[in-house]
Amino acid sequence: METRSTQKHIRISPRKVKIVLDLIRGKDVDTAVGILKNTPKAASPEILKLLTKVTADAENNLSLNRDNLYVSECFVGPGMTLKRLMPRAKGSADRILKRTSHITIAVAEKE
Repeated sequence: METRSTQKHIRISPRKVKIVLDLIRGKDVDTAVGILKNTPKAASPEILKLLTKVTADAENNLSLNRDNLYVSECFVGPGMTLKRLMPRAKGSADRILKRTSHITIAVAEKE
């Protein structure tokens, strides 16, 4: 059995989130939590919240054992991009793109 959850519109660039997700892919849930708590990246707290949510869903809704759970799948996709303008010389402007992310994590029970 597999449980999957998604967090949308996280105000961090997908490129930065992917670095942290690569660290926990395929790991046990307890190991992944330890990695996220000790990783000094801005995406770590958001991913930790989502992993905790998915693990709780697996335990409560599907009655899976937490000791047998591992991160079977995790990926990030681009969300909407906020477009802002920054004034530049001679009355011109540059566009600033503030990117958002959609993070998906799935946990499954070891066979």
